[in-house]
Order: sequence, then C-alpha cells, then structure tokens
Amino acid sequence: MNLDKTVILASNSPRRKELLTNLGIPFEVRIKEVDETYSPDLVKAEVAEFLAAHKATAYQEDLLPNEVLITADTIVCLDDKVLNKPYDHAEATRMLNHLSGRSHEVYTGVCLMSSEKSLVFSDVTTVHFRELTREEIDFYINNYKPFDKAGSYGAQDWLGMVGIERIEGSYFNVMGLPVHRLYEELLKF
Repeated sequence: MNLDKTVILASNSPRRKELLTNLGIPFEVRIKEVDETYSPDLVKAEVAEFLAAHKATAYQEDLLPNEVLITADTIVCLDDKVLNKPYDHAEATRMLNHLSGRSHEVYTGVCLMSSEKSLVFSDVTTVHFRELTREEIDFYINNYKPFDKAGSYGAQDWLGMVGIERIEGSYFNVMGLPVHRLYEELLKF
C-alpha cells in the first residue's frame, strides 16, 4: 500500500506492529506514556474510542504535515463491565473465570490524526468461550503471562486456540486492530 504520508504507529503492541506490517503499510513507532483513565459514564465503544482519541492528543503538537498518526485501544466487555489488563495472577484468574462458558465483546477504538484533521472509529467482535477448567486457566496464566492483554487473554495465544469456540466479526479486531476498517479509512483519509 502506497500512502503519500508517513504512518506513525503510537503503540508498542507486537500484535499491532505485526498486523500493520502484514497489511503492507510502512510505519514508524513512537511511544509516549498517556494516562488511560476514562469517565465511568462511558460504555463499550465509547471507552475504546475515547482512549484512542485521548492517546492521539498527546502526539498532536509533534505531527509534521506529511505524517498520519494511528492510535488504538482494545477493551474487553462482559455485559457492561470493561475488563482491562489484569494487575496480577489473581485478577487474571477472576477475569478468565468470568469469561469461561460465556460470550463477550471486544472493542477496538482507532484514531487517525494528521496536522489538519482526525477521525475516530471503532469495531466490535463477539467472542464465544467454551467452559475453561481451573487447570487450563492456571496453565495459561503461568505460561503465557497475559498481563498486557485486556481481558487476560490473547486470541492468538494458546487460550484463544483451545478456548474460543466462535467469533462474530473480525479476528484481527480481537488481536488489537480492525485492519479491514483501518485500510479503508486510511485510503480515504
């Protein structure tokens, strides 16, 4: 894909880097620490979109006219509760026990920003988990350390392979970037 702008990915996520690379988009990575606090009044897609846009504002003043910034945030929602990245083994265990045998939604908010304009959008995927045993949950947490993953799991990891029965929507959205939508929006942007 040939864009007339330099693409900046504001993420250290190996999954987002892999997805952009596989999409054929050359990019640079820039990282800034950004507070990820959001209002409790926000729900589901609003949270993901707010966080993506909020991250982008930290880079706004530094963008050159020939650059387009991509920020993203992925959240897992069980009913109306947002499951963030777990702090420790106990919290990861609680999250995976709640997800076990149920379906949940994964929202990824994306912000595209240039020095002239910005666009925020999101995508949603419904993920259906089979019942997970305590041994499977402990094995996964001990061996895969999912402390950098919303909802305590990665769809591309062992638990995703053995626990996800069905997905409605984009698999890549669950990995952290709705590349089908990102591609379309970048072409228009």
